[in-house]
Amino acid sequence: MSSIKVKSGYVRALDLKHGHVEMAHGSGGRATTQLIDQLFVAAFDNAILRLLNDQACFPSSSGRMVMSTDSHVITPLFFPGGNIGSLSVHGTINDIAMSGAQPRYLAASFILEEGFPLIDLKRIVDTMAEAARNAKVPIVTGDTKVVERGSGDGVFITTTGLGWIPDDIDISAHRACPGDKILVSGFLGDHGVAVMAQRENLSFDTTIESDSAPLHELVAQMIAVAPNIHVLRDPTRGGLATALNEIARQSSVGMLLQEENLPIRESVNAACEFLGLDPLYIANEGKLIAICSPADAEVLLAAMRTHPLGKHAAIIGEVIEDTHCFIQMQTRFGGRRIVDWLNGEQLPRIC
Repeated sequence: MSSIKVKSGYVRALDLKHGHVEMAHGSGGRATTQLIDQLFVAAFDNAILRLLNDQACFPSSSGRMVMSTDSHVITPLFFPGGNIGSLSVHGTINDIAMSGAQPRYLAASFILEEGFPLIDLKRIVDTMAEAARNAKVPIVTGDTKVVERGSGDGVFITTTGLGWIPDDIDISAHRACPGDKILVSGFLGDHGVAVMAQRENLSFDTTIESDSAPLHELVAQMIAVAPNIHVLRDPTRGGLATALNEIARQSSVGMLLQEENLPIRESVNAACEFLGLDPLYIANEGKLIAICSPADAEVLLAAMRTHPLGKHAAIIGEVIEDTHCFIQMQTRFGGRRIVDWLNGEQLPRIC
């Protein structure tokens, strides 16, 4: 099979004649990027899509409108800290917010499997409605389809969001610069471990709950003190490691992380060790990455820590020059290691 050139180097070309969709194509890692670049971007190519952000910004009569869409296929449907309904609301709100926009409206589409219990559907819809009300982002339109028994997996939900952003805000994954500081808003890996523990009927000394939450109010507070934030990203599928590799590729830079500064709960570390997982690749649904100039880092960190969803925020590293776009980590023992793209599927059906 041939190879093609992308910013981060050579990757294997998709075998569009004989290949098949694999679970790894939904992991958020290297295989996902390969599928997006070589199939979807190649087919749908346009200036807005080419930026490869989690949302699309386009002009309006005042400011810019922002749109994003996301499908949710999580299993199990119910997990500590939420369910597919609240997750579908929070996920799309957060994709809108990562551009610096304030989300305004949501649309929701349901694919339901014949035989799915209505009591469970009501529980999902009620939780979804509560999440939208609490976030003050109404669900204003939608669609429902039903497939035959055995043709689905209970319920899949797609949510689409619309938001608005002022003209003077420019937050995008191509703006990271050498010298910039990298911040995260709190503990990493909670969502993925909570879902996996529920899926495998695992119990730990303390209950690990999903961090699923809407981040737009935290983002608004951050922009109020540091309007020139360069990059925001919520590290969902593929976790922190994959999100940073995506940003490094889009900005043509490298990054150096400090392991001792990474906020990870002891319970999550222990669960990951038991499951043979790396918390850097575990999905989060209520955390964000912020990249800003060194002059803005401390004031931004202070503002994040005054918000309930940012009280455990930390500066975890900096952007560096690197033509290879590598993510490196300074370990607690003084050495360095490469934090590579996620290869394969670590936790399928996680969001």
